Amino acid sequence: MKDLAGFLSAHREHFLCIGKPVPLDAIGALTAQAGRPIVFENVEGQDMPVVDLLFVHRAAQARVLGCEPGDVVRALCEVRKRGPAPLRTVDDAPCKARRYLGEDVDLGRLPIVTHTALDPYPYTTSFVVMRDPERGAWNAMFPRCGVLGPREMVASFVTPTAIGILAKHRAAGTRMPMAIAIGTHPAWELAAAYNYVHEGWWELELYQAITGEPGELVRCETVDLAVPADASIVVEGFVHPTRTAQDGPSPGPTMLFTPYASQQPVFEVTAITMRESPIYRHHLMTPFTDHQELPRLWQEALLYERLRGMGVAVRDLTYPQGGGAMCLVLQVEPSMDGQVADALLVAMGTFLNNKLVIAVDPDVDIYDYRDVMYALATRVDPARDVITVGNTRGWIFDPTARPSPGAMPNTSQTRFPSVGSRWGIDATKPAPYRAAERRDYERAWPLRWGEVRLEDFLT
Repeated sequence: MKDLAGFLSAHREHFLCIGKPVPLDAIGALTAQAGRPIVFENVEGQDMPVVDLLFVHRAAQARVLGCEPGDVVRALCEVRKRGPAPLRTVDDAPCKARRYLGEDVDLGRLPIVTHTALDPYPYTTSFVVMRDPERGAWNAMFPRCGVLGPREMVASFVTPTAIGILAKHRAAGTRMPMAIAIGTHPAWELAAAYNYVHEGWWELELYQAITGEPGELVRCETVDLAVPADASIVVEGFVHPTRTAQDGPSPGPTMLFTPYASQQPVFEVTAITMRESPIYRHHLMTPFTDHQELPRLWQEALLYERLRGMGVAVRDLTYPQGGGAMCLVLQVEPSMDGQVADALLVAMGTFLNNKLVIAVDPDVDIYDYRDVMYALATRVDPARDVITVGNTRGWIFDPTARPSPGAMPNTSQTRFPSVGSRWGIDATKPAPYRAAERRDYERAWPLRWGEVRLEDFLT
């Protein structure tokens, strides 16, 4: 299980494996219907399989973390406690078996998928590696990289750290080395998705805390960078300091084309290396896929720790797929009045994307929309239990957020910064010490509910 092929083999029984020939342009629509990890073993015109949805729900996430589905958030907290560990560099790796340099570089060798009918190009969506030219600090991010030609892509820069690194190269007039790592063990992806402050270390150094195994890197061929040694495919090159191209329209995590299109830097590809039998890792951008789930995992862990530190008894929390990455559901067990309101305010203010936060009791299944809707309908007085906060930081992917013209040179294109509003809903029962009121909210269940199981009576 030290690479993607091993991971897929170990968990094959949980995957939907498609053996029939599949056109490349049908992969998105089929993936969106799968609802679980999927492998396309026979992509027409391609010599490698395509895999997606490795983080699509709690069971899939638990397989990466080696825990039970109900323990994913707590397992992520344990990873944070263990913290980063040094990565070691090896001299050679399987991803060097096939090397294409110079005129042999051709992105057409890869089964890069066009995500929607409006996308101007096929897009890769795996994580990239880069390095600060002044401090030497490493960084990873998940940009979408659109194929402009056999040796050129347009790369979307979406994180403050990556934008800062690019700005330094632009100020110096130098090309920025960058490498895309495709088809790694999913633990590398989880590490790369870490989206909180990490001074003095970089995201990929969480690999050992996730897997229990030391992480290994290998040097690139044409740029002074290193990537996970177990990668299936590595695309390396330089981001040009002045050249740009149109990025988008292509959907964000809200599954909307917001921002619609912008000018982003051109990535000039200088080498592609890959395994003898590579696996192409796809991250479909819409709907209800890893594009929503993976970036939110660390946010869930950070909020869990923060709320527990406030003394709030948090059982679990999740960003439901239908919330477009802007809705968070907290499963809490308040012991006194005021706790839920405090928890809602903290959750709303921590991350830009937390537009709607709903708090429910432990008897509500936060992974079942019916249960959450039941709590909203029966436990909320809109005049008393809904908090709205205006004039807050808006998320660039939220079409209701209002860009602030003049704040940044390209705000009109990027929608950053924006201003919006947030709301929190207390859908919990009265506090335990108000027993007379609480009785009115107790749910009715069938006799012997939780004792007998339907599957025991099926033949």
